[in-house]
Amino acid sequence: MAYENLEVLAPAGDMERLDAALDFGADAVYLGGTAFGMRAGPKNFDAAALKAAVEKSHERGGKVYLTCNTLPRNNEIPYFEEFIKYAADCGIDAAIVADLGLMSLIKKFTPDLEIHMSTQTGIVNYVTARELYDMGAKRVVLARELSLDEVAEIRGKTPADLDIEVFVHGAMCVSFSGRCLLSSYLVNRDANRGQCAQPCRWGYHLMEEKRDGQFFPVFEDEKGTYILNSKDMCMIDHLDKLAKAGVTSLKIEGRAKSAYYVSVITNAYRMAVDILKKDPENYALPDHVREEVFKVSHRDYCTGFFFGHPSECRQYYEDSGYIRSYDVCAVVDKCENGRIYAEQRNKFLLGDELEILAPSQRPVKYTVTELQNADGELVENTCHAAMKFSMPNTVGIDFPPRSIIRKKA
Repeated sequence: MAYENLEVLAPAGDMERLDAALDFGADAVYLGGTAFGMRAGPKNFDAAALKAAVEKSHERGGKVYLTCNTLPRNNEIPYFEEFIKYAADCGIDAAIVADLGLMSLIKKFTPDLEIHMSTQTGIVNYVTARELYDMGAKRVVLARELSLDEVAEIRGKTPADLDIEVFVHGAMCVSFSGRCLLSSYLVNRDANRGQCAQPCRWGYHLMEEKRDGQFFPVFEDEKGTYILNSKDMCMIDHLDKLAKAGVTSLKIEGRAKSAYYVSVITNAYRMAVDILKKDPENYALPDHVREEVFKVSHRDYCTGFFFGHPSECRQYYEDSGYIRSYDVCAVVDKCENGRIYAEQRNKFLLGDELEILAPSQRPVKYTVTELQNADGELVENTCHAAMKFSMPNTVGIDFPPRSIIRKKA
């Protein structure tokens, strides 16, 4: 099994999150332009930003996959030729598509561009995967509803040079492979065109037709029940099983999530993959790596459908909120002359107990004994948004730029 080629694929919703992914060890990033992508919420990348993103990623040895995986309507098709030609000229490494029409246009307009078939395509069997390969796909992103055994069978019955990608971490959709009509139906925001309002996260009540205006909780919760709210996926303890099943790329969900999330989760999976490569037959995570996935905002974790559908993988009914045990306080700018220079993200105080996280390193405990503002004046806290500050480097480690400073929430 080619563990050495296992890819960590991270999300990038804007340039800050692209930097986070690259800093913390992503082999590749997936990102969207200003059209044809499945996440309309993030800033995404306009023409100039896309070119800069590809250049930056390639300089640092990373690949860029452009999401073109909406289901476009007739009026959008005439704009696709210019869009995909420009993206190819920028040097993107692949386009991710779900629509067979767009796939045919990519082959027509940019015949040398690698094509990855999105999870939105709903690939659940080897016949479909083989057919897409014969049509020109280099990679298939399998539906999230598959078990490990089904993934392994697809691998065993498809050409060896067809890449197989699966989601390994992040939010899961209540609808099959993300093909959902709820958002369009309820609020006229099309989930299949990147505008999902996430009605699956809302609280719902029951109303009897003859008792208009009287709402009844489905069970005893005054806020309603979250009957459609799915848990988050986390497969970090099972990367060896994914590799044995023939997975090529490990995809982290989260283009709409923060740079802190991208940094921490990418870092955790980077370290986990490196541990796997060193001793694939005895894969076991140190606690400090496993604990990282709990230090970002998340819902209760499960393993999706990879091991079937046990009770722990069902919906989470109590609420739609996130579990958050840590807050990012600052991002390191540099370390020099015995001090750590950083930029504030959230307020913290003298005496606070912090952690500093650098790429591929165990987080380091740090106690705030002194703070100076940008003018070198002593201060008691970092109370101004994005303020520049410094503090003594009492741990003696030269943390690289964009290392994360955080504290317990």
